[in-house]
Amino acid sequence: MATRTARGVLVAALVCYLGITFLNILSQQLNLYHLALALICLVLVFLLQLVHSAPGISEARARTKILSLAAQGVLSYLPLIWFGVSWGAMAGFFAGSVLLLLPARAGWTLYGLTTLSLLVPGILNDRGVVDLVYMCQTTALTGLVVYGLSRLTSLVDQLHRARADLARLAVSNEQLRFSRDLHDLLGYSLSVISLKNELVRRLIPTNPYRACEEVDEILDISRQALADVRRVASGYREMSLGSELACAESVLAAADVWVTVDTHDADERLGLTTSTVLATVLREGVTNLLRHSKASHCRISARVEGDVVRLAIVNDGLVISSHPRSPHSGSGLGNLERRLEDIGGRLLAERLTDDSDTDVFRLTAEAPLREHDPISRTTNVIMDGEQRYGRTDNVA
Repeated sequence: MATRTARGVLVAALVCYLGITFLNILSQQLNLYHLALALICLVLVFLLQLVHSAPGISEARARTKILSLAAQGVLSYLPLIWFGVSWGAMAGFFAGSVLLLLPARAGWTLYGLTTLSLLVPGILNDRGVVDLVYMCQTTALTGLVVYGLSRLTSLVDQLHRARADLARLAVSNEQLRFSRDLHDLLGYSLSVISLKNELVRRLIPTNPYRACEEVDEILDISRQALADVRRVASGYREMSLGSELACAESVLAAADVWVTVDTHDADERLGLTTSTVLATVLREGVTNLLRHSKASHCRISARVEGDVVRLAIVNDGLVISSHPRSPHSGSGLGNLERRLEDIGGRLLAERLTDDSDTDVFRLTAEAPLREHDPISRTTNVIMDGEQRYGRTDNVA
């Protein structure tokens, strides 16, 4: 509606100026041939002005703009031979068009010359000083009105296009969030369920009571996974790094992985968003360990250094992949990178060799102790093409 209204105001103003010019010509009591000629010229000027006032005309080729301006210039000055100063208002249309189509310096220079050009027919018709000033002022005003209304229409159109683009971007961003959160939440839960089911199968013949306890835990994890899926629809749920540390320690112990946890009470000093993001990093790190390594030992540490908290997950049993993961996959560690960048942090994944010449994998997440000014999700999508931190993924 706003775009149509702005366009309607522009067309109405142009029609009014054309109507005034035609009424001035009628007052000269010309013959039918000259009236028809005036009407044709007015229609052509009107159509050319609509083209010049259209949104996006500034992006047209230079040759097209020059030819159309030349045509309007001819229609603005040639009819002065037949209709005299009554046709002078059409020079105002031409003045507005040069402002719209030409670069600023050339446009304003030609605008000023067009305004002063009306002095020539005025002098040739022996007009007084007042009439000469009036003609120049009318031309200047008409040019400014045409230019201003045309620019206003163009800006309104650009605004609504930008709003439509932002709406599409928001939808795309929400789809990305949904898929990313599902991966981060369900990947961990399903890996734990699979692990515990294998454990239950081994325990049933030898320790049925322990097997029943594991089944109860599987049910709890399944219910939590279902609740997580429901929460994803309304936004990513808040998580606690301390709770995830305890859960990860339990899960890794059940998988016969010796776990060492060293936090120095860092989890108690974290802001809510930072704690949630680092808990997500821990979940993904443990999920990768269970899926893609044959680890027997895992060391998890969280340390606060100044205003930065550093979470590190180190495990042995690294399986070297012969097929490197695409850096554009958009899941797993790629999701974690985006989450950390949202709060001004970074992610580093490394393959290392320890003192016993054993290949190990270290996942390090650095984040501000308390987030200050998180970047919006929409900005993240726009900035998605920027260079990411280097990484090596612990995947098979």
